[in-house]
Amino acid sequence: MSSYAIISLGGKQYRVSEGERLLVDRLRADEGATLEPRVLLVGGNGAPDLSPSSTVTARVVGHELGEKIRIGKYRRRTGYKKHTGHRSKLTRIEIESIGAAKRAKSASKPKAEEKPVAEVEKVAAAGPDVEAMTIPQITKAAAGWSREEVEAALEQERSGKARKGALAALESALEETN
Repeated sequence: MSSYAIISLGGKQYRVSEGERLLVDRLRADEGATLEPRVLLVGGNGAPDLSPSSTVTARVVGHELGEKIRIGKYRRRTGYKKHTGHRSKLTRIEIESIGAAKRAKSASKPKAEEKPVAEVEKVAAAGPDVEAMTIPQITKAAAGWSREEVEAALEQERSGKARKGALAALESALEETN
């Protein structure tokens, strides 16, 4: 079974495979430009992955007009007839690759902002890795942590992503341990 992905482009979802060409609503990208649409699911190799860490790379082949749509309105016995129509503006894209790993966000940060290795190791050794956890997971797990673990996790979250929900959950867990 070949690898496939479900991507989201322009508010619509498409099931794509490598090498496939498809028509999507007009994109603002120029011809020949590459883009990375949002990946919702990757499947085909065993169980589907609902939270993929991989990307899909697509190339814009060209911009086209869709098939002509004719619309006719008619009201009987009044002589009312009206004809209109339109051609949708579309973009043809080709899926170049599925499954390339996303670049880490920490790699894009300047080196001046990075913490010394000793401090990072101290925080990691003192408490759990909250950056890899979601906010509901942090809320559940913090109830069973000791005060030192909650403080270490709070410091790690403040120095990392600083998510409001995670900070609030850790601060409330810290108050409960008092």
